[in-house]
Amino acid sequence: MENVTILTWITFIPMLGVILIPFLPKAWEGASKWIALVLTLPQLAIAWFIFSHFNTAEAGFQFVHGPFPWISAFNIHYLVGIDSISVSMVLLTALISFVSVVASWGINKNLKAYFALLMLLDTGMMGTFVALDFFLFYVFWELMLLPMYFLIGIWGGPRREYAAIKFFLYTLLGSVFILIVMLALYLFSEGNLFDITQLANLDNHLGRLAVTDEFNYFRFFCWLGLFVGFAIKVPMFPFHTWLPDAHVEAPTAISVILAGVLLKMGTYGMLRFNYMLFPDITADCATVVAVFGVINIVYGAFCAMAQTDLKKLIAYSSVSHMGFVLLGMSAFTTAGINGAVLQMFNHGTITAMLFILVGVIYDRAHHRDINGFGGLYTLMPRYGVWIAFAFFAALGLPGLSGFIGEALVFMGAYKTFPALTIAALSGVVLGAAYLLWTIQRAFLGPVNEKYRDLPDISVREVISLLPLGVIVLILGVYPMPMIRLINASLVSLNEIVKPFLDTAGVVAGMF
Repeated sequence: MENVTILTWITFIPMLGVILIPFLPKAWEGASKWIALVLTLPQLAIAWFIFSHFNTAEAGFQFVHGPFPWISAFNIHYLVGIDSISVSMVLLTALISFVSVVASWGINKNLKAYFALLMLLDTGMMGTFVALDFFLFYVFWELMLLPMYFLIGIWGGPRREYAAIKFFLYTLLGSVFILIVMLALYLFSEGNLFDITQLANLDNHLGRLAVTDEFNYFRFFCWLGLFVGFAIKVPMFPFHTWLPDAHVEAPTAISVILAGVLLKMGTYGMLRFNYMLFPDITADCATVVAVFGVINIVYGAFCAMAQTDLKKLIAYSSVSHMGFVLLGMSAFTTAGINGAVLQMFNHGTITAMLFILVGVIYDRAHHRDINGFGGLYTLMPRYGVWIAFAFFAALGLPGLSGFIGEALVFMGAYKTFPALTIAALSGVVLGAAYLLWTIQRAFLGPVNEKYRDLPDISVREVISLLPLGVIVLILGVYPMPMIRLINASLVSLNEIVKPFLDTAGVVAGMF
């Protein structure tokens, strides 16, 4: 479907909130949360329309809108579209944005600024996944940085300024690498290209680099710049240290967005740019990426086990679980790459539930110390059911969505990296260990009389959890709708890279 406006609508509907909310009178400040809710509901409706009308047999871009001249003097266009790589991320962004608005209902400071920034962040996230012009992609990528900085720095915890600045600096560093590569490709490509669909045939457009060695070095350093820029966002070890601080200090809804959507932008960027533009270099470096994936899995799990702050434990579990995505992506098998993208979606929904649940207990007890609780199942039985459901989904219990994503990753990765896959399996055991140990310390055992009067989970909090829980359960029992949705472009991408796996490759030739 070409030149349809549906992706433009789903991207820019939240901007109405950015325009309207600041002009609300002080007495009507509470209406800002209702405006945000009303604007995220059409996003959900459009996301469902996209899901139901997406052609799962088509590997190319669909719902394309553009190209329309934007800054025509420099060949910059407005061009949006989605394929099987990005469609699941569009659905996830719409869902997490709605859930985050509901989870933000307890915010009671500077409501207009908070919800206006949240709507701006929503537009930036959605635009990143639909942009097909590199310059447009970069604008949306950077657009997320400012609202996230203020949302952490103003509405966060006691060390919010430190966490916000650390997040800003790390993310900005990654953005600089991406910017340098974007400008290099523009300057050296024939016709000065930003169009990602044309850059996919990049070698045909680099006529200005006639010398073979110069050509290879240029392409390798472009690949490396993009990879580092996106690895910071994943976050991949050793660029991960901004994430625990940002999560711990961020308000609940912003932690949900961080884990649910923002981390996925790193692996999405690798698939969209490193894999599509430089498939031969990606094949050369597959083992290195897989090694870093296993490091993420094991290191993140051990760090999570060492935590006493419940929110920091879940933050490190995100580092660990994103390692499965890196491992599956680097295997270049159908099961591996499908498992990686499925894990991106599943991790977004499961971790969003976990952070909402951490926010529930923090709002009541005003701390997150795991050892400071005890017997919470007795005191808050409905909350206990939800936390058990989310924990078991996170550790990969069969019948819940976390299992199928990890299983596909292991099935696909073992064919390519048997030793690394066996090492990665330890992450499953460690994940079960730290999650079950957390349940034992905080939710079982003697009741802490200090928390005898804690109210159980509320209706509003259940509303924010319910759509996530339903999806986790449905995809755990029957994942085929999502697998069919993401399969076509991933298989096509896999076929592009595969011919380079058994050859010497660019990187080997350089050295």
